[in-house]
Amino acid sequence: MTELFADPSIWLPFVFAALMGLSILIYVVLDGYDLGVGVLLARGTAEEKDRMIASIGPFWDANETWLVMAVGLLLVAFPVAHGEILSTLYIPVVVMLIGLILRGVSFEFRAKAQPDHKAGWNAAFVAGSLMAALAQGYMLGLYVMGLEHTLWTVLFGLLTAACLTGGYAFIGACWLIYKTDGLLQRKAALWARWLLAPVALGFVAISLATPLVSQRIFHKWFDLPWLLYLAPLPAAAAATFVWLRRKLQHLPRHDDRGSFQPLLGAILLFVLSFAGLSYSFYPFVVPDKLTIYEAASAPESLLIILVGALVVMPVIGAYSALAYWIFRGKARELSYD
Repeated sequence: MTELFADPSIWLPFVFAALMGLSILIYVVLDGYDLGVGVLLARGTAEEKDRMIASIGPFWDANETWLVMAVGLLLVAFPVAHGEILSTLYIPVVVMLIGLILRGVSFEFRAKAQPDHKAGWNAAFVAGSLMAALAQGYMLGLYVMGLEHTLWTVLFGLLTAACLTGGYAFIGACWLIYKTDGLLQRKAALWARWLLAPVALGFVAISLATPLVSQRIFHKWFDLPWLLYLAPLPAAAAATFVWLRRKLQHLPRHDDRGSFQPLLGAILLFVLSFAGLSYSFYPFVVPDKLTIYEAASAPESLLIILVGALVVMPVIGAYSALAYWIFRGKARELSYD
């Protein structure tokens, strides 16, 4: 163990892979709920749309910072993998970026538009949210399939695109249960109950496809004793789904008790999914082609970059935590004064 940490060519790539994975997980959870709210915006009335936007207004811009952090770490720490992944996923990446830009533009313009134009900017916000969510789901599917382009991998990518969008909408609904009240809160609880099934479908589909697409991953999961060690992971996921289903049947309550719990359950599902995928693909950064050790930059470069990363990431985390603390509680009426 001492020799392992004495060799920077071993521990530095691992540290950067962990930091990149953490950034991706935080992004998926945080930007996932505001993308989900954007998708659900189509289901709200005019007044509810303003309330839904108000619930994510103080946070959505900072949430996207974690995506920039993750891609930046991939570029500087694993430049070969960065080129391989983004060149293969070029089209969905472009679609995602267009969607994120459209979201940002419509978020600002809807506040200043004439009343007869506001509906158009609301629709643009929904479209941008859908584009970003679907593109991320499609990229996830192709990544799980080893970045191969065949009929079956494309079909699986489309399935994961729909399921991840459903997952984002689900965590967005859970966010609205926590941040709103009244009729909108009751609607959000109903949306969450509807969306739980497609989320479960996506969870099962990715869980089954990942070991089947690679003999290496299959043996990592199903060879003894790993099968016994890893059994708590799917068991915890199944228990979380059951718990969420029961919890959502009794929400919202008149006293608002437990309104935060579905959001915690949704976050736990994303964490469990990410843990399973991370275990499956480690140590590869490009599935079954390129490990983090083969793709890593020189240790001297990584050491310098690590200093910057260990400064920047806590600053982003502190800023995000401060924003969530200041704007805690129920979303207020939307105002731009």
